[in-house]
Amino acid sequence: MKCFKDNQNRNWTIVVNVAAVKRVRSLLEINLLDVVKLDEKNRPNVDLLEQLASDPVLLCDVIYCVCKPDADAQNISDEDFGAAMGGDAIEHATTALLEELVDFFPEAKRLVLRKLMNAGEKVKLRMEKALKLELENPELDKELEKQVKEYIASSTSLPASSE
Repeated sequence: MKCFKDNQNRNWTIVVNVAAVKRVRSLLEINLLDVVKLDEKNRPNVDLLEQLASDPVLLCDVIYCVCKPDADAQNISDEDFGAAMGGDAIEHATTALLEELVDFFPEAKRLVLRKLMNAGEKVKLRMEKALKLELENPELDKELEKQVKEYIASSTSLPASSE
């Protein structure tokens, strides 16, 4: 069982078990078990992970469905839940969901999923490091300044009115 806080500072517990998988399947027609699906050559198919990673609305819907018993007990609608999800809350909820999914599977699939998650985390950390380096690059500031000046110059040199 993994926990996270939303942007309203509410605590949520994520538990992935058969009931949660059935709930997500029933409400969203998404099979969480497909998160570790092997293709015909026994290579991991990560289509569902990519779909969830690229669509934060869908991701929050899945997380809401997993947390639905707690949400119902607190009279929190999916709309209210979504309104409290953004930024770091989504990241923490995603981590909790993925860790719970890993723990749900039997050992063979768990090892594959953990390896995929570790590889994804390494890529994410490298991308963050590269982005930080680029943001610290003085050439970026010069380029931004140049573009702002060009924009201002082009917006102030509008043609005269025909009147």
